[in-house]
Amino acid sequence: MLAPMITNALTIDVEDYFQVSAFAPYIRRDEWDARECRVERNVGRILDLLAERQVHATFFTLGWIAERYPQLVRRIVDEGHELASHGYGHERASDLSEAAFTADITRAKGLLEDLSGRAVLGYRAPSFSIGTGNLWAFDVLARTGHRYSSSIYPIRHDHYGMPDSPRFAYRVGSIGSGLLEVPVTTLRLLNRNLPSSGGGYFRLLPYALSRWMIDTVNRDDRQSAIFYFHPWEIDAGQPRVAGIDAKTRFRHYVNIPRMEGRLRKLLGDFRWGRMDQIFLDSAKAQV
Repeated sequence: MLAPMITNALTIDVEDYFQVSAFAPYIRRDEWDARECRVERNVGRILDLLAERQVHATFFTLGWIAERYPQLVRRIVDEGHELASHGYGHERASDLSEAAFTADITRAKGLLEDLSGRAVLGYRAPSFSIGTGNLWAFDVLARTGHRYSSSIYPIRHDHYGMPDSPRFAYRVGSIGSGLLEVPVTTLRLLNRNLPSSGGGYFRLLPYALSRWMIDTVNRDDRQSAIFYFHPWEIDAGQPRVAGIDAKTRFRHYVNIPRMEGRLRKLLGDFRWGRMDQIFLDSAKAQV
């Protein structure tokens, strides 16, 4: 039996298939504009699905995308969703100096706010790339007017992760009361954190297992879950990137044709909402 209805946060990282960090060794940034861009149609499909199910979500959007598809940004906010920042150019925060990181997030926030006419309060680092080596990023986010981040994944992973960080929302940084960090969701089992937040894990694992993990967090921890996915994950027709290694190929393409069907089940099995309304309006955070 599913847990009593807690509102969980549905989040979409708005980037295109060729901007994925794992493809960086194979696709140069100066090639992006020459690639077939499919993000507009894919986000449109997601918006149609959310309207059908009467669900609102948070869209962590790249400034690079917003600059090229301003009408998409306006549609997101016009349909009642939260517009948040994913930075400008999908550069990992851990690869940037403090000055470069400040420039990136300031540029993205300004673009998104100018296009939408709404304040941008949230940020998610590309590839969850805030960690022990760049915790200064939280102070930069606070200084630039962000109120929350969702940039830490408390797991062990070959590309990211802070397994010893808190599993649920908490205050970070040193400016005033600090920024609110809302980590993506993990399940604590056998003294380790298991990923249960979406993305490639959601495509790889049986749907029933993903549902059980979210339900367990709602029921046993009495906490809202944060689920995330990308527009390219519903796009079985996306161009195949040639020459990539086997692990990258598997992670990127596994079960993409099944993704939309699983999302439909997920939207029906749980209650969903926006990050700002769940976490900022309720001030749900550890001290």
